[in-house]
Amino acid sequence: MNNNYLVSAIKQFEYYKSLGDKTFEQLQFDELQKEFVQDSNSIAIIVKHLVGNMLSRWTGFLTEDGEKTWRQRDMEFVDTFHSKDDIITNWNKGWNCLFEAIGSLNDNDLERIIYIRNQGHTVTEAINRQLCHYAYHVGQIVFIGKLLKGEQWQSLSIPKGNSSKYNKDKFSKDKERKHFTDDV
Repeated sequence: MNNNYLVSAIKQFEYYKSLGDKTFEQLQFDELQKEFVQDSNSIAIIVKHLVGNMLSRWTGFLTEDGEKTWRQRDMEFVDTFHSKDDIITNWNKGWNCLFEAIGSLNDNDLERIIYIRNQGHTVTEAINRQLCHYAYHVGQIVFIGKLLKGEQWQSLSIPKGNSSKYNKDKFSKDKERKHFTDDV
């Protein structure tokens, strides 16, 4: 796999997974299950939904419809986790399925047509669709984590008030070509 697009997509997926990982590290099991209002999604429920989506989309990625008949999407919004380890184990199961599928792709696969609910997508379009979907939900996970921890939250990006310092450090270095996640 020498395609810059595939390498970049994998790095982006790894980045969003790491944001979730770093959020989980800061939270207890009861915090992961907290719903702020009735029918809102806790972090646990968002994880369950993401895992269900990942397993459905990335299992048999090139050969089967991305919406599997065995997927029970509505049940993804019912928290059945018994521990923080249970949540993390499932989280990793979904991501492992994704990385195994995308890691097996090559340049020739990018224009192949795959289907999600009988809608045709090029492989590139399907990857973009899932990348945006996961970024959306990981952003929710991080935001809920930040709400839960308040002042105890450990920032996962440039903390407020530190942009000038961060930019000064970046501009003090020579220009180079690399992915923004290489230093994360």
